[in-house]
Amino acid sequence: MGISIVQAVLLGLFACLASLPGMGGTTVGNYTLGRPLVGGLIVGLILGDIQTGIIVGAAIQLVYIALVTPGGTVSADVRAVTYIGIPLAILAIRAQGLDPSSEAAAGLAASLGAAVGTLGTVLFYGTATLNLVWQGIGWKAMDSGKWSSIKKTIPMVDFILPWISHIAFSFIPTVIICMAGESMVGLMKDYLPMDGIAMKTLFTVGSLLPAVGVAILCKQVVQKPLDWVTFGLGFTLAAVMGCNLIASALIAVFFALLNFKVEQLKTARPAIAAEGAAASFDDEEEEDI
Repeated sequence: MGISIVQAVLLGLFACLASLPGMGGTTVGNYTLGRPLVGGLIVGLILGDIQTGIIVGAAIQLVYIALVTPGGTVSADVRAVTYIGIPLAILAIRAQGLDPSSEAAAGLAASLGAAVGTLGTVLFYGTATLNLVWQGIGWKAMDSGKWSSIKKTIPMVDFILPWISHIAFSFIPTVIICMAGESMVGLMKDYLPMDGIAMKTLFTVGSLLPAVGVAILCKQVVQKPLDWVTFGLGFTLAAVMGCNLIASALIAVFFALLNFKVEQLKTARPAIAAEGAAASFDDEEEEDI
């Protein structure tokens, strides 16, 4: 099974929407459409295999679960990972005849995602560099001080000109790579056999990448030693009790509610003590009178 031109165009369009500020900003774009977990569903819908899309998206999401872009610095481009890496991973899994839910498939998906993410970094900086040209046009209009020029230029700089950057560095590369996906996967199958050293190395590295993503998340979330207990609870529930993500989330909500109530009591206790002290002071004054 290959990727048709219509499917490739749709993938390219979502690659643009995942990072285009004018299409919902960072929240809807980068942190929703651009996440592999959400993108896996979208890619699955486009390719007609929702189950595999979600499974592959979840496997790749583990690697980039704590990915942030401080100051525009990126180690991997999630739009490329999501809308190039996931389609290629689905094709590769089918070509190799793997079970999408197997460890081998997850390792292959993570490795392909990491490779594409590194390539996507070049595309990301290409987009950012070209966007500087549009920003320069906007600043020039602002410096002119002419309201007529500002009124026409700024909306164009914000909503129209960035499409050129994203079409050049998101849409076109996504369409081309996805269209060539079948041949790429075929070459992988011919020249990288499953029992070869290259594929075994790829699977081994791919299986380690999710641990790196979780480690980055721990570094951001865990502030004190006791936090490890809370963080490890979800893994314990999954390993010992066999809870899925939905059940674990519901249990987490219950404990979050308990913690909220406890924190409320802690906050209310000094206020109650202060009110009691004030009342006893008033009683003493009345007795003295």
